[in-house]
This record gives sequence, C-alpha cells and structure tokens, in this order.
Amino acid sequence: MRLVIIGVGFAGMYAALSAARLRDLQGVSPTELEIALVAPEPTLVVRPRLYEPKPETLTAPLQGVFKAIDVVYVQGNIETVDTASRVVEGVTANGMRGSLSYDRLVIATGSRLFHPDIPGLGEHAFSVDQLDDAIALYRHLHSLADRPASKARDTVVVAGGGFTGIEAATEMPARLRAILGENAKTRVIIVERSDVIAPDMGPRPRPIIEEALHELGIEVRLGAGVAALHESGVTLSDGEHIESATVIWAAGMRAAPLTTQIPAERDNFGRLLVDRNLRLPSQPSVFATGDAARAACDDLGNYALMSCQHATRMGAFAGHNAAADLLGVPTKPYHQKTYVTCLDLGEAGAIFTRGWDRKVELVGAEAKKTKQEINTVWIYPPPADRAAALASADPERVTDL
Repeated sequence: MRLVIIGVGFAGMYAALSAARLRDLQGVSPTELEIALVAPEPTLVVRPRLYEPKPETLTAPLQGVFKAIDVVYVQGNIETVDTASRVVEGVTANGMRGSLSYDRLVIATGSRLFHPDIPGLGEHAFSVDQLDDAIALYRHLHSLADRPASKARDTVVVAGGGFTGIEAATEMPARLRAILGENAKTRVIIVERSDVIAPDMGPRPRPIIEEALHELGIEVRLGAGVAALHESGVTLSDGEHIESATVIWAAGMRAAPLTTQIPAERDNFGRLLVDRNLRLPSQPSVFATGDAARAACDDLGNYALMSCQHATRMGAFAGHNAAADLLGVPTKPYHQKTYVTCLDLGEAGAIFTRGWDRKVELVGAEAKKTKQEINTVWIYPPPADRAAALASADPERVTDL
C-alpha cells in the first residue's frame, strides 16, 4: 500500500508525521505501508516569518526527520492528478517526467498570493508570499541605500491591510531607518479597500492595531484599492498617486493551482471542500488539508483559515485519517475549537487574542515575547529523532494552545 502526500509546508509535514505515527502504533512496517512525500525541496519554508529580515535563513531541513520516521521523500513537482487511475504525474529533480501511483492521496499544496489583473502588478510589486519573493524584497530594500534620497525611494506602500499587510508594514519603519539612516524622510502607507483596518480581525483588537500604526507613523488609506502600478509608484482607485519605489502586495490568498486537477467542489478561494475526516466526498481515496481544504473546525459554523495554526493540526488529522483508512482502523474527525491570533506590530510590540471573537489577552512587549516564541520555537519541525518526531504528531495535541 502507498500513501502519497503532495506538499511540504506545515500541513504536508504534519500529514507525513501523523501517518508515520499511526503506522508505528499499529505495528505496520514501512514495506507494508509506504508513505511518500513529493515536493521540490525537502525543506520547510517558515512562511509566517517571511516579513522579517534575512528571509533566506527562515527555512528548516526535513530530510533528516523524514529518514528518522521512514517517510520516502520524492523530489519533484506534481502537475497532474488522475483520480480515476490513482496516479500523480510531474517533473522530477533532473527535469524528467515521472509518475507515482497511490492508494490514498493527501493534497497539501498550500496557497499562493492572489494576483488580480491590475496594470503593472506583475512588473512592479513585491511580496512576502514565497521564499524567493521575500528574498527579492529584502535585496531591493537594501539596494535603496544606493539611490539618492527622493519621495519614491523613501516611501513604502503596502497593498492590503489584513494580517500579512500589517505585519509587513509595521516591520518597515525600523528596517528603513537601518538601511537609509535615521535622517531619511521615510513613509509607510497601508492601502486597504475596506473601510476599516484589519477587517477580518474584528472590532476588539482594532483600536490596539490603530494605536500601534499611529505610534509607528504609518499612514492608512481606507476605502481605496490599487488601480495601477508604475515604475514611479502606485495609483489608487480614488485617483491618488503615491510616489514609491517599493509596493508590497498583500491582498488575498488562493489555494495552489493543483486543486483544479481534482474533479471535486471548491470554494471561492480554490480550496477543496472536505468532510470532517478531511476526505473529498466525491473522491474517497483523496484527502485535502491546510490551505488546500475548506474544513469545518467545529459545529458552530467556524471554518479553518489559511494559517499555519490550522494547517499543522489539519495536516496531522489528514495524515492520520488517510493512513487509518488504509489500515482499517477508525478515523478521527478533525476539530479545532481553540483559535488564537498573534499579530506582530513591529516596534509597537504585538497583540495576542483568543477565540473566534478575538478576545485580547496580551498586548505590547508581553505579546511580542509570545510572538517571538511562536515564530522561533513552536512552528519549527521536531528534531530528527524518531521517538520525538512521532510523539509530536498526535492529531489531538498538535497546536493545542
């Protein structure tokens, strides 16, 4: 039997760990149940940290972990899924086409930044979406020091006032001072189509976020979107033109395109609709998890968000259930009633909330300490030790905050 997992983000990593854990608990050998994970590199990109400096350091190797738990790593990029034949096809590391059959499949391909058809967006915008994007932005920011002072050089525009946009924007004042000097007349501007900042965060944290933006001198343009990007800056939907050499696009996510290969229902974000076991109702041999799946967290109408907090736990349940289905043991319905948010606010600290109603528990330096612990400890892979790695993947305990 073979279980194939596509993707090596938080969801894919924990799917592999959890499947291997159940296989071990059931006393099944790796030759009886092969667990294969396919991804371009055996590396976890710590994506929630890509707004930080030195993004090239924000990765963690996984080859040792996979070896310790007897997961077969297959280097390649899957392009086609044939659910009728139970075969995935793609390009291998040496550029050759290859295929892999499966008995159960876990789609853990994550998400990508949404790029609408806005003139100049592809040519002139930066982002912190993928590792290469964050590295390009980091190098660009440091190259600004070689330019003469100007409004364009000294201004950063962040398109999107949600979680990612706020973290990217609040990081900028300190970074710009370090690069351009304390006397540079820097500006950071957030552009948000909604009439409020952080529209998805709800009303409870918003006054604290607004106070932090004011403290950092970050300007906000509400009720306006980006109409066009140019080499000289950005034009907003209300006609305002802002001179800027640095426009950071942070306006929405979509599931990775591979989900379109699956003949199944998807939501407006491209996520596959799954049942409580994270299985596709129309494709019994296929499970989806993380940002690739629209999954109910509880019976109250709350659904998993595109976040590493949900992806890790969903991955653990998906891997467990796919393996359980093959081994003939009971599955575990996914549930995630506890939900916390920790938003970095740069030099203004951070804010930590709990629950879907975002009750504020920590602010400022205390919340910042928690954010740093999350970013540097909690979200990193387990050690390449079999016992420790398998113990970390109990679906009922992953991200139990």
